Amino acid sequence: MKERKIFVLVGHPDSDSLSSQFATSYVYGAKERGHVVRRTNLADLSFDPILHKGYKVRQELEPDIVRIQEDIKWADHFVIIYPAWWSTMPALLKGMFDRMWLPKFAYEFYKTGPFAGLLWKPLMKGKTARVFVLSDSPPILARLIFGDTTNEIRKGILWFSGFKVRVKKVGPLKFITERRTAKWKARFHRWGGRGW
Repeated sequence: MKERKIFVLVGHPDSDSLSSQFATSYVYGAKERGHVVRRTNLADLSFDPILHKGYKVRQELEPDIVRIQEDIKWADHFVIIYPAWWSTMPALLKGMFDRMWLPKFAYEFYKTGPFAGLLWKPLMKGKTARVFVLSDSPPILARLIFGDTTNEIRKGILWFSGFKVRVKKVGPLKFITERRTAKWKARFHRWGGRGW
């Protein structure tokens, strides 16, 4: 298996979470198989998640945001692990994407030609991404009731910028036992070893 450069982002605003535990198992599995891994916990970052003027005014990027951008550019494979809260990602994680997913980093709109402003150049082409969404509900039940709640991250953010994306919903986790937790950790360990 080819060695991969993997960046793991734990998108839970609390570093003591199942998201963090599963990320640890993933990282161990990846390193054991020779992959090079960098990991960041959203909880450890310091940045303003609010775009105070939208995209009208350029808001200076904090060092932690710049470092995340550099890790994403460095990686062949981008792994995001986060809980689904009200059918979407935690607000702090969304705020991070709002702040850092910028032109010249993730994409660039064409400025000339007949489709100027309509078509874009994805700047992350050739990279892969794996999104693990943790859910209290059984994923199939949540899908039937709420529909696809991963479109925002899968298409609107990652696919838009060129990533080849796969999503795995993990659940139900609301009343998870230690035994079930251990089984999920073993799965994350295997997935890390495969580099996907």
